[in-house]
Amino acid sequence: METSFVHPSMAFLALAAIVPLVPKGLWLNKAFRGTLGLVAPLMAIASVMSVEPGMYGAVEYLDQTLTLGRVDKLSLVFGQVFAIIAFIGGIYGMHVEDRGHYVAGSLYVAGGFGCVFAGDLLTVFLFWELMSIGSTFLIWQARTKESVRAGFRYFVYHTVGGLFLLAGLLLKYKATGSFAFTAADPTAGHLYDWLILAGFCVNAAVVPLHAWLPDAYPRASIAGAVYMCAFTTKTAVYVLARGFAGWEVLAIAGTCMAVFGVLYACIENNARRILSYHIVSQVGYMVAGIGIGTAMTLNGAVAHAYAHILYKGLLFMGTGAILYAVGTAKLDKLGGLAYKLPWVMVWYMVAALSISGMPLFNGFISKTMTITGAAEAHRVFLALGMEIAAVGTFISVGIKLPYFAFWGGKKEYTGEIKPLPFNMYVGMGICGLLCIAQGVYPDMLYRYLPMAVEHQFEPWHIDKVINSGLLLGFSGLAFYLTRSVIKPHDYLNLDFDWFYRLIGRVTMRAVCWPVSKIDDVWTEVYRTVGLKALVKAGSGTSVFDKKGIDTVVDGSAYSVRYLGKVGAKVQTANLQDYLAFATVLGLGIFALVWYFG
Repeated sequence: METSFVHPSMAFLALAAIVPLVPKGLWLNKAFRGTLGLVAPLMAIASVMSVEPGMYGAVEYLDQTLTLGRVDKLSLVFGQVFAIIAFIGGIYGMHVEDRGHYVAGSLYVAGGFGCVFAGDLLTVFLFWELMSIGSTFLIWQARTKESVRAGFRYFVYHTVGGLFLLAGLLLKYKATGSFAFTAADPTAGHLYDWLILAGFCVNAAVVPLHAWLPDAYPRASIAGAVYMCAFTTKTAVYVLARGFAGWEVLAIAGTCMAVFGVLYACIENNARRILSYHIVSQVGYMVAGIGIGTAMTLNGAVAHAYAHILYKGLLFMGTGAILYAVGTAKLDKLGGLAYKLPWVMVWYMVAALSISGMPLFNGFISKTMTITGAAEAHRVFLALGMEIAAVGTFISVGIKLPYFAFWGGKKEYTGEIKPLPFNMYVGMGICGLLCIAQGVYPDMLYRYLPMAVEHQFEPWHIDKVINSGLLLGFSGLAFYLTRSVIKPHDYLNLDFDWFYRLIGRVTMRAVCWPVSKIDDVWTEVYRTVGLKALVKAGSGTSVFDKKGIDTVVDGSAYSVRYLGKVGAKVQTANLQDYLAFATVLGLGIFALVWYFG
């Protein structure tokens, strides 16, 4: 690795290797544990903020030259926000004592950085799989029956996505002789391009390949979910922006994602599942912007990815704090928490207004850019679809979730409330302040956007502010009119996951039915043939035991007993008898020697 670029992944891989070696007594010291956990993200922030664009870290592997460090404006903006959320997530979770959280989280974050700075598809694939492994263990860190099952389903989905990616890059190498990660021509896509695109779309949670996300994220550990909402889908957004800008299929699929996600979020009961569906929806804006492919929509997609990582991380921190404090995130069991957890409510509302696109918050400066770019590109139906999704976002995340969680018609929550660690408040505070700062000073984000444009997007035009205010106002009215319809009910909505689970059950039955029939036949054969043969074999061994083994053993015993009796009779204790016996024995020996000699 070049000295001018310390790859952020190296710091997190080192942290994953060090954590298991720390003595138990030292590890239980929260100050030491927290400090150790923050070293890697601080190194990542320093590296990303100081590196100059260029190519770094060429490594020979499998007769290929892997480029670990492609640094340009696109990779830097994602690397920067990844480092920031890793730092905030480290603060939020420093009370966690389980070493597995730190190891799995470090591997996961390392995989995300590796993909962002990868200069070729083979490097992307290696870190892609590292992300899959680390995130699976973050789900299992919740250590519940549901998280174990969800983790296995999650891993199966991402294994399939990884196989699509692997097949595509191998076919590309066969066709071109190179693993170069360059933009694919949207007008002349090859089979390998479509396979690679399918692999990326699994991680981007493109409908209908999204079912793993609302299934797994709500069941992840509280601190682990903060990482998960940031890295998997946003890494996919990065590789799509790098390799598939301008692909029409993404423009349509992204808009469908935006609308589909909010529809299911509006009817969900579990707070973290609502937010998971909104990841699908918000990533839809990014995918649509990439698919439209203009400079403004690409910048909008990147800006929205940056803003989304911050406000979605804060949303998961807020709902995670509720889950930590009261033991559930189901809205029908909550209510009246506004006075019990006031700061959680405040920081949650900062994130809720950000995702809803409220002026003065960072969602406003990123979401409006993508929608405006779609309209300027004359993609009216796509822009309209994203506006409809914005209404559903404010209804479900901005009004429904906080209303039923913090108020819900209850004066005060009557259940037991577990005190929150101070570091959780610190993590939420930093993230919330960044959401506000970017909303007030858009240039904090705009200066890092990768695409050159003729004129910088200006979100603070009076028409955009009024449009946002009217949209949010009508969204509030829509919630009031439909409040009885979208009241949370305690049941699970499976959407496309119903079909995937059906396929799984059918596959299991298709495999198990013939196996069970073969087992039944074998059992009958064993009962009628094998068991009788074993009985006959047992009878034969019994006869052999009686006639053979017992005869030899018993005969030997009888012989020894007989010789013992004879020996006892010979031993008369009379010296004359012994001398006579010796004389007869000696004469007998002499006679034999004389006769045969």
